[in-house]
Amino acid sequence: MHPELMVLSLNVTVILAAYFLVYPKFCGRDGIKIANNDLVATAIVLIISASVFWGSGREFNLIFLSVNWFWFTLITYAVIEMPLMLWYFKKHDVWASFKR
Repeated sequence: MHPELMVLSLNVTVILAAYFLVYPKFCGRDGIKIANNDLVATAIVLIISASVFWGSGREFNLIFLSVNWFWFTLITYAVIEMPLMLWYFKKHDVWASFKR
């Protein structure tokens, strides 16, 4: 499996688990809980990627840039997560939890 595809698969798996299993069950509409849990999810993805690619010197193709594993993982995670986050926040009215 190509390293880029491996990282993208990991990102998608963690994001889907977060938004369809963890957040609805443990966070609901609380934006602060979602943010804290999202930091943990992001850390999990970075730790797994680090365990595979740290010190490998492998460059990842990010459309017009070549980046290391850290930036590829972080940027692709954010890009994949953004539409799901906006959908979840709108569906569960999470934005209201920040107005307290």
